[in-house]
Amino acid sequence: MTDAPLITVIVPVYNILTYLPRCVRSITAQTYRRLEIILVDDGSTDGTGELCDRLGEEDGRIRVYHRENGGSSAARNFALGHASGEYVGFVDSDDYIASDMYEKLLWGIRTFRTAAAQIARDETDEKGNRLPDICVPPEEPVVTDSGEFMRQLLLHRGDCSFCTKLVRRELFPAEAFPVGKLNEDFNLLVRMLPSMGRIVSLPWQCYHVFYRIGSNSRRRDKEDFSRVYADCVENADLVGEIVEREYPALEGTAFRFGVFQRLEYLLHIPISQMNGGNRVYLGIVAYMRRNWLRAMKNPVLTGKNKLYHTLFAISPRGIRRLHAKWRLRE
Repeated sequence: MTDAPLITVIVPVYNILTYLPRCVRSITAQTYRRLEIILVDDGSTDGTGELCDRLGEEDGRIRVYHRENGGSSAARNFALGHASGEYVGFVDSDDYIASDMYEKLLWGIRTFRTAAAQIARDETDEKGNRLPDICVPPEEPVVTDSGEFMRQLLLHRGDCSFCTKLVRRELFPAEAFPVGKLNEDFNLLVRMLPSMGRIVSLPWQCYHVFYRIGSNSRRRDKEDFSRVYADCVENADLVGEIVEREYPALEGTAFRFGVFQRLEYLLHIPISQMNGGNRVYLGIVAYMRRNWLRAMKNPVLTGKNKLYHTLFAISPRGIRRLHAKWRLRE
């Protein structure tokens, strides 16, 4: 194993006493042993920082850093700056991984000579119920170039999570994850794709997502309006610029993606926030009206997408009221 490449596994940690031991021990139990495990305590206030130190004493491959709270993206960027591995992976502190995940990911990279590999994931809730697959695993390893991978992302068929991936460290830009934003993995991945080349997707579900109410993207109150919807619209504009520059053949698909993200925003924003003081909302409505004809001519948008686009361009508040009443009758 002395000639095996070092893999850095990064785990941002914040107030996660209950689930952190399971997460960390699933990493230390990997069949691929040449790991550097970086735990970044992001200003925890419940004793998680001390737990990180105790876990670090269990395995010499663990390095623990404590810093003021700055969010998951800032913690990940900090760890990337201290990473020594040839390859980098990420694990969220409430999730856990199969014991052979990194062995399989590295096998994929070496076998198919790619700079990155992706493995499949499954998801369970707090009651232990298995949830539907977010991304359907391939039946066998599949190698795609970055353009096809981008297309699958824009069609909502691909997996943008860095937790399911192993990537050459040299590919990460200096300012990797956008700080203070959600949908941050998508943001970074679409920026990195042009330099990634080919990516291999593996069929095994080795990454186990734990759907915990109260984490960043999982809220208990369905009336809350997460900023992720606005961040997704920003990312749609970003990917449009990247596609125009790097993948012009995907221009129609990128436009469809931008419309879809705006429809998601309009379908979830509380009606009380659909007002003249909300500049993001006003900008989205203006975009829908300005690009209505283009949307109607777009072959990638479905008939349902086009219908919603038309209705929201005409009367966004009225359509939301009707939509709310229709959902109540379900």
